[in-house]
Amino acid sequence: MASFNKVILMGNLTRDPEMRYTPSGTAIAKLGLAVNRVWRDTEGQQKEETTFVDVDAFGKQAETLGQYMQKGRPILIEGRLKLDQWEDKNTGQNRSRLGVVLERFTFIGSGAGQTDGGGGAQQQSAPPPSQPTEGPPADGPGDDDVPF
Repeated sequence: MASFNKVILMGNLTRDPEMRYTPSGTAIAKLGLAVNRVWRDTEGQQKEETTFVDVDAFGKQAETLGQYMQKGRPILIEGRLKLDQWEDKNTGQNRSRLGVVLERFTFIGSGAGQTDGGGGAQQQSAPPPSQPTEGPPADGPGDDDVPF
């Protein structure tokens, strides 16, 4: 059975990136992203809803986000969905959270303190580590290693 797991979102950060490091030194940034949707209902009234998404970034991308991003700044992210499941220590109930693991991102806007989008953009792209606690991802094959 084929499957495809890809998410593209554009929104504003709900908080400054939370930076952490694994014992091996890999950076981890936890982001909160607010994505807005505006539409008109059957009576023609404009409606708006906001979806809040948790995003995890790893390695050099996490360091870049931690350095340059702050609450309110717009960003475009690409990533994959990941379901985290755990047992609540206080209640013993099973809990779950659907989040996004960042694979690449693009800064939206051009100036420091600008929060309304527009202007130039900068893109960061690199494959995320498959296991965030094992350090940075290994390099793939070079052009000379591809057999065609």
